[in-house]
Amino acid sequence: MATINNPINSYRGNVQGKANEPITVAGLLDRAWRELGGQYEGGGPDWTLDQIYDRLELNAPRIAIIGGSTDHPAHILDHETVFKAALKIWLEGGVPFYFSTPVLCDGTAQNNMGMSYSLQSRNAIAEIVVNQMEAHSYHGAFVIQGCDKQPLGVLSGLAHLDRVRRYRGEHPVFATFSPSHVLKGGTIPDDLKQELILLASQASTQGLHDIAADIEEAVSYILQCSSNTAFQGVFQRAVECGLLNEEQHKYLEKRLAVNTCDSKGGICAFHGTGNSSRDVTAGFGVVCPELELLTEPPTQEQVNKAIEGLFAIISRPECSVSELVRANIANTIRIHSAGGGSTNLMMHIVGAMLYAGYDFSLEDLEQIANKYPIPDLFDYSLTEGRDIYVLAQQCCSGDIRGMETLMYELNRNGVPMDLDAPTVTGQTWRERLSDTRGLSADGVKDNPIILSKPRRSFSGVDVLRGNFFNNAVVKISGMPTKQLDQFDDKVAFVLYYENEEEANHQLLDVGLLEGLKARKLFKLEQMKQMAVYNASISLDELAGLSYEELFDRMISEEWIRLALIIAGQGPESFGMPEMFTPMQHINAHRQLKRLTTLISDGRYSGVTYGAAVGHVTPEAFHEGGLLYIEEGDLLLLQFRNKRIDILDAVQFESGIVLPYAGDLRAQRSELGALRLQKLRNRQRQVAASNRLRDCTDAARGVVPMAVALEADLPWRMQRDQQGQEQASVEWS
Repeated sequence: MATINNPINSYRGNVQGKANEPITVAGLLDRAWRELGGQYEGGGPDWTLDQIYDRLELNAPRIAIIGGSTDHPAHILDHETVFKAALKIWLEGGVPFYFSTPVLCDGTAQNNMGMSYSLQSRNAIAEIVVNQMEAHSYHGAFVIQGCDKQPLGVLSGLAHLDRVRRYRGEHPVFATFSPSHVLKGGTIPDDLKQELILLASQASTQGLHDIAADIEEAVSYILQCSSNTAFQGVFQRAVECGLLNEEQHKYLEKRLAVNTCDSKGGICAFHGTGNSSRDVTAGFGVVCPELELLTEPPTQEQVNKAIEGLFAIISRPECSVSELVRANIANTIRIHSAGGGSTNLMMHIVGAMLYAGYDFSLEDLEQIANKYPIPDLFDYSLTEGRDIYVLAQQCCSGDIRGMETLMYELNRNGVPMDLDAPTVTGQTWRERLSDTRGLSADGVKDNPIILSKPRRSFSGVDVLRGNFFNNAVVKISGMPTKQLDQFDDKVAFVLYYENEEEANHQLLDVGLLEGLKARKLFKLEQMKQMAVYNASISLDELAGLSYEELFDRMISEEWIRLALIIAGQGPESFGMPEMFTPMQHINAHRQLKRLTTLISDGRYSGVTYGAAVGHVTPEAFHEGGLLYIEEGDLLLLQFRNKRIDILDAVQFESGIVLPYAGDLRAQRSELGALRLQKLRNRQRQVAASNRLRDCTDAARGVVPMAVALEADLPWRMQRDQQGQEQASVEWS
């Protein structure tokens, strides 16, 4: 029987634990036996309360199977995997337990108060994991990895506990992750598709060409919860224009909704936070490759492979959770970048390192990402049949091997990967990649997603700086080169919204642009200079145009750029909700999306047509520059130079492009004070018990301050004379 080789055994002197726990273990194994129809490699049930007691007494590995809540689609079939894991853990000589964590679904929470609790739930999940693991003295975990904040929440909690137990001189924490299978995207029924095409035709006949084009574009997407938001924006505009009535709108909404999700559940097939977390946990080396990308719950054989690997690393401290996180940090960042992963992971990767005890920040992440040019090796598309479900099919068929393939192709394209870093299988990446079967991306001939030849030489999420904020992030990988050219090195007028509700209301107004023209919000001379700068138009060509004529040409010729700022969405202000809904409203407005960049202290998963600039620090609530920006201000967008600056408006009217050198906070102090009071009043909409108080900012992962203060270990490692890694500074 396997045992934990450590003098500390929490059960040896704990009479109550040895009295309480045997029935929970027996109950789990009995139910697993029944539910799996007696399919157990050990023959008949071979567990008794006496045997369970003996294993606890002898310090057999106590493994917690950590699942999620079944009110999330990713976890509705958890029970199958739980039972398979429990029987295998017992067969290997361990003691299986089971607990689950809440899993907040970002899709369900979008555009309601739930989004103000989503990021906080990551920290709460980490706390829950530590609480349960400590209270019941579990040594390790088999994690059923779900979506949104659960994967990095559980990883952070386990890494943190590993560091604490090492400090106490106890056995390290070990874990393996089993990501939920990918949810197959829905299909719009043929009759409904015809109704939508007819609706687009009617819109075109009535001169509503933008609405017609937007409906046709939405129909081309794989049907999933995120694409329903795109339909919603178009339908609401259609109602405002009289093309639909409210009853027809609700009929279409219902037909789409009930055809969206496959009954087996899983992680949504778009490359949002759920599947980006799948990439990242694989990059951290905590996922058994047999479980990484599946189209249905894992088989007993696949679960067995992961648990056998887990038991093989119990006596190897270099394979504990916090050590795997540190050893694989560069691999993780490069995989996330090359795959065009969710912007949210910029915070979660930093947060995981801090929870693991390492002194790490967004600047460290940036340095790793910029050390070598990381090419774009991920050709993902929701309109061309290349979603993550298709990627999972390609992996299940044996044509490629998921993140192992991406790591292999990165290395082949000149990006040095840390192939000697350990993984949860007990092998290094070098050892795993020595088996080249199905490893090359060239194994997929039809519709490849992971590529062997880059689409372009750059990828990922960039860190921006500016003269009115410290840093922010933008997902360059979500912008095709032509689109990037449309917004890079452009001057933009600010449209300012104090919160998301205000922005969503305005963005659904079909007359938004006409309203701007009627208000004459932008100065005539500034519009002329914008046309000169953005489109190389001569001033002579613009001479004699009235304000209305110039405005119309600026829109129709796409000379104008708009920087739509949504402030007051930061961690402490409002829980840092994701700005997905206003992004989709912009994307659903064919004219507006070609002109608009979205900037916020909220967070993002993806990208607008222009760019999604998020995680701005300091947030407005902490009197960051966003608090003092006004409508009509001018911003210089320089995405390739990784800067956004507010311009000197007076100089710009004379054709001189200079960053503003004054003190916005001093000049607009009254405006800032008024807005700050509104933010404090609005903050009370979030339950006080769940506010992100006493947390770091986005650049430091939005983790509890106590976690950050104790994260003082150096993460940079150097080789000793024997070639072994050691810290540049020793720790206990």
